[in-house]
Amino acid sequence: MGFLHRGRQQHRPRREVTRGRVAKENFRVRDVWVAVLIVLACLLGSPAVFAQDQSNPPSAPELAKKTAIPAPPKTHRFWDKENDWLFAGVGASRTLDYFSTLNFRRRGDHEVLLSNDLVDNHAAFAAVEAGATGLSIGVSYLFHRYGHHKLERWVSIIHIGAATGGAINNYCLKTVHMATPAP
Repeated sequence: MGFLHRGRQQHRPRREVTRGRVAKENFRVRDVWVAVLIVLACLLGSPAVFAQDQSNPPSAPELAKKTAIPAPPKTHRFWDKENDWLFAGVGASRTLDYFSTLNFRRRGDHEVLLSNDLVDNHAAFAAVEAGATGLSIGVSYLFHRYGHHKLERWVSIIHIGAATGGAINNYCLKTVHMATPAP
């Protein structure tokens, strides 16, 4: 009888059989479970859900109980004595790195981190070393500005250690002997 109604077929949603159960193609149970899991993860992961606990309502306003305002923690000035010594140490270690790099360049070795042309241009290389010192002081200031005072000090300490270690390594490198042509 299907051949009689070829032109006028009724639109029925397609169905598929999966493991003995019939599910509409437009409505998938798996999609619903994914949506439920996402909503649960958002609710359980959000601290705002647990922000207001009504199990013990406050008896009196909290502002009336606290009369004394605690003093803010004492912070140090950026240009204090310790930072002055640390920044002087950064400058000294960068100066040591400058001279050790020039020394091993004179002995015939090649710079790995910078181009040899930059190192051989003494004014440009001195500007790079001064810029690195200024960058270290700037990063320390950013940490100071946002209240990370231990990190403020550690930036200079690590910079001193890295630059001094690099300078020691430069002085420990063996001299490169160029082969001389036989007469």
